[in-house]
Amino acid sequence: MLKKVYTALSVITGLGLMTTAAFADGLDSLPPDQKQLYELVDPAIPLGGTPLKDFVAKRPPPWKIGYASTYAGNTWRAQILTEMNDVLFPKYKEAGLVSDLVVTQSDLKDATQIQQMRQMVDDGVDAIIICCSNVTAINQTIEYAHSKGVPVFSFSGYVTSPYAINATENNTQGGYTAAKWLAEEIGGKGNVLTVSGIPGFASSDSFNVGAKKAFDEYKDITVVGDVAGKWTDQVAQVEVQKFLATNPTEIAGILVQSASENGVVNAVQQSGRDMMPIVLGGEASAACYWRKNPDFISKSFHFWPPRADARLVWDVMMRTLQGQGPKIQSILRPSLPYTIDDVKEAIPEDCDPNSTAWIEPKGDAWWPADVAAQYFERPEDPLAWRPKK
Repeated sequence: MLKKVYTALSVITGLGLMTTAAFADGLDSLPPDQKQLYELVDPAIPLGGTPLKDFVAKRPPPWKIGYASTYAGNTWRAQILTEMNDVLFPKYKEAGLVSDLVVTQSDLKDATQIQQMRQMVDDGVDAIIICCSNVTAINQTIEYAHSKGVPVFSFSGYVTSPYAINATENNTQGGYTAAKWLAEEIGGKGNVLTVSGIPGFASSDSFNVGAKKAFDEYKDITVVGDVAGKWTDQVAQVEVQKFLATNPTEIAGILVQSASENGVVNAVQQSGRDMMPIVLGGEASAACYWRKNPDFISKSFHFWPPRADARLVWDVMMRTLQGQGPKIQSILRPSLPYTIDDVKEAIPEDCDPNSTAWIEPKGDAWWPADVAAQYFERPEDPLAWRPKK
């Protein structure tokens, strides 16, 4: 049974009274195979329809895009920015669809991100991408953008404003999948350490909700600690080292939220303890350890592959600007497993244990074009689309 079907009440905005009809359909409009991906979700994530289903851009392309990032201090964020700056923006500029990409960083300060987003709107952007933001703190700013004809798109996390589209991984499902795998990997018993992202952020908290649900299914597994790795290797390494130094209890496995796993691997190696199974999420540096020690774990997962995540939200944004009509407010992607054979294909045996690269899903596996079409009323290839004369 689905955890939640989101229904929005009438909302008063700067554009006037918006009735429930504007939010109709949502999850019920998706085909059965896609609805299955929503069976385990954060109960607060909005799953209704969206007023952007009938969105019309305020001017024809090329469009000016804003990316209001919250943080730039880890390898995941760096890969996102590289994909946007070096791949997506040039490709869509050449196609005549985008003119500028404006990027800001708020250093995890809500007030700063709010100011930066409002400035983007006032400076004439046509759409704003946000990442990993507080679920409610910027809702008024999103409504302000909407009142000016500027849609907002959130990825790797969600916001609850009805005037945004969330294009993100299903973090609750990801946490459940990771914890379930780790529990089986260690034989269904033992002490587990969890390494969260940033507590209070939707991605981190939703992942932990899913993980707890899975661990609760194993009466012989005990979560003996949780440290905040802040999705940053250097931070995670320090925090895990401190935990291991002050807690002599045996640790059977470690559940990690990327991008922290290489820091965790380093911390365990430096602690002098035998290596235990650790959940990996895509960092090539940690995968290098696996490449050199193929019996380390049986598999791992793409939870939020950075370049694929960037392509996902960009594709959803462009389709919406083109009037393709998103059906649902939150477009969720499932975690994807990968194996040692995939690692061997992606990185050489003499791999770099300090690499800042990531192993990504093959091709368009994260957001296939035929799947994307099922989330829009009037789907077209966004690169081939041209405004009707």
